[in-house]
Amino acid sequence: MPYRRVCLEGLGYVLPAERVSSATLEARLEPLYDRLRLPVGRLELMTGIRERRFFPPGTLPSQVSVSSASLALQASGLDPREIGALVHGSVCRDHLEPATSCSVHHALGLGPECHLFDVSNACLGILTGVLQIANMIELGQIRAGIAVGAELGRNLVETTIERLNADAGLTRQGVKPYLASLTIGSASAAIVVCDAELSRTQTRLIDAATLAATQHHRLCQSEGLTDFMRTDSEALLHAGVRAAEENFARLLGQIGGSRERIDKTICHQVGAAHRRRLLEALGLDPRRDFSTFENLGNTGAAALPTALAQAAENGWLANGDRLALLGIGSGINCQMLAIDWQATPVRGAVFGGC
Repeated sequence: MPYRRVCLEGLGYVLPAERVSSATLEARLEPLYDRLRLPVGRLELMTGIRERRFFPPGTLPSQVSVSSASLALQASGLDPREIGALVHGSVCRDHLEPATSCSVHHALGLGPECHLFDVSNACLGILTGVLQIANMIELGQIRAGIAVGAELGRNLVETTIERLNADAGLTRQGVKPYLASLTIGSASAAIVVCDAELSRTQTRLIDAATLAATQHHRLCQSEGLTDFMRTDSEALLHAGVRAAEENFARLLGQIGGSRERIDKTICHQVGAAHRRRLLEALGLDPRRDFSTFENLGNTGAAALPTALAQAAENGWLANGDRLALLGIGSGINCQMLAIDWQATPVRGAVFGGC
């Protein structure tokens, strides 16, 4: 869908203080490694992830989302009274009911006329929120909105380690469905989107392409909200790349451009193999792609927005860049956004202690 009135006006992100290396996780998996004679160092070697971060035990997603949304709102310079929609888009949420967006809305002090709801779309939740807000702006229903989410990976990683060590019947092959769970980290990100008439940045959302390949919806499934996950990583990689190829071609057709017209890319942060295969398949230069998975791991719906915020904060994005956000989530769903980048302010923070 082409957009004419939508701008990205402010970015906020929050990272945990606690860092946990892949080597530390492997040390905790010593019973499993010894029994199966697995080589130490394989986790980082296979994924490219050196470390990930965790929020303190007992942290609620809403607590961190409030922080990142506040930072994004401050960065945008918009009056909170302008916010007409708040979408909470992470896998993690405070409760099944009510919506986590209720807690965030209350803490931010947004107006009673603000639309607020949660979106569940695996690793695409925050991007989905951005598009929903963009559609409302394009239709003239609201002037601005915030898409936000917080992923807390500690419980998933802890549960996975416990189960892997306790299951004496696991084989080397049997370990594979749980490897992806050990790549998970924690982060929170927020994006303020507004009507071009309000925008000081004029960072324009140009177009978006979506594609569903739901014949692959069983390749990655979790039990409960964040307790346990099984992933056919290899099949998911191949299916995800095929979906991305089709959707990227669609995006290029919609914007009337070629690969050479895309100056920079940011994709979902899964790991080294995923990034390499995706960029090869799409014919994109890895030197023009920004990654964070090496130090943050896979932070779910917060991964791509956090990478976007850090790319902007580090000066990696230049005014006038045509930027493609390449989102792929289990399901399989694929969302890709084309953005004409201008200097968009970012505020980041660290949350909690070790």
